[in-house]
Amino acid sequence: MKAAYIERTGPPEVIQYGDLPRPVPAGTQVLVRVAAVSVNPIDTYIRAGLVPVALPFPFVVGCDLAGIVEEAGPEARRFRVGDRVWGTNQGLLGRQGVFAECAAVDEEWLYPIPDGIPETAAAALALVSMTACLGLFRRARLRAGETVYVSGGAGGVGSAVIQMAKAAGARVLAAAGSAAKAARCLDLGADRAVEYAAQDVPAAVREFAPGGVDVWWETSRQPDFERAVPLLAMGGRFVLMAGRDARPVFPVGPFYTRDCSLHGFAMFNAPAEEQRGCAERINRWLAEGRLQANVDRVMPLAETAAAHRLQEGSTVGGSGALAGKIVLVPAAP
Repeated sequence: MKAAYIERTGPPEVIQYGDLPRPVPAGTQVLVRVAAVSVNPIDTYIRAGLVPVALPFPFVVGCDLAGIVEEAGPEARRFRVGDRVWGTNQGLLGRQGVFAECAAVDEEWLYPIPDGIPETAAAALALVSMTACLGLFRRARLRAGETVYVSGGAGGVGSAVIQMAKAAGARVLAAAGSAAKAARCLDLGADRAVEYAAQDVPAAVREFAPGGVDVWWETSRQPDFERAVPLLAMGGRFVLMAGRDARPVFPVGPFYTRDCSLHGFAMFNAPAEEQRGCAERINRWLAEGRLQANVDRVMPLAETAAAHRLQEGSTVGGSGALAGKIVLVPAAP
């Protein structure tokens, strides 16, 4: 089978696209014929060796997939041949990635694709919607009627946060890097959107939420707590999901005296049962049309290295070239 894989960590150029043995599902794994995958920043960190994890070389890159079950392992019970499934959390913690024509995935990390939802959309939403759900509802405990601020609202995670917060009955203010991206945030359901490079974000937050923001969702790799903390409401929750190397100044006094809380988390640390609960909520909103994929572009799987360069330039390099997810699809059989 064709796959995008590495034999050592390094720059995007270490990614090879070629033939690897077709995996055989063991235990509770199922073999998925991959229809679509999507690129995440964590994929580039692992490929570059920035995340200290043991990789089984040759290592197939990638976390997210959607496809059709072709074969079930001897102990698999959740899915049958022909079922459409989506999943995330692969290529981590010793598991092989999924940027290949076929992938053997433990059924505990897979979920059914609702009728009418294309595989490209399911793959694009996999990690970002799981991250949004875990952060908003398992960590920040968002409630209907509360206010949410989302930085980077037009990005992969930010766009999912906007939609899921609105689906839960919250009011949402989003920030984005351009007028077009701000307009996209409004299309996704944000009540208001601002351009963080051209407008006064703190003034917009104070106008939108005079009593302070209940949940501040930070997507930046360099959070500015001195700006953000005064804008939190009493009991406000600040969610962190990026910034491995960040060491910002933190204003302790204004934070603890208003009973605020800081929630840092990484999606891949959540146990399978917790992620399955989020997947059920995600699938319900997908089926109801309340959650849509935010896809920037679709590329062939053979161009994985180019996709990594683009993702890395946008995330680490700050190019702002992406307004959503990169989805890759294998060549037609």
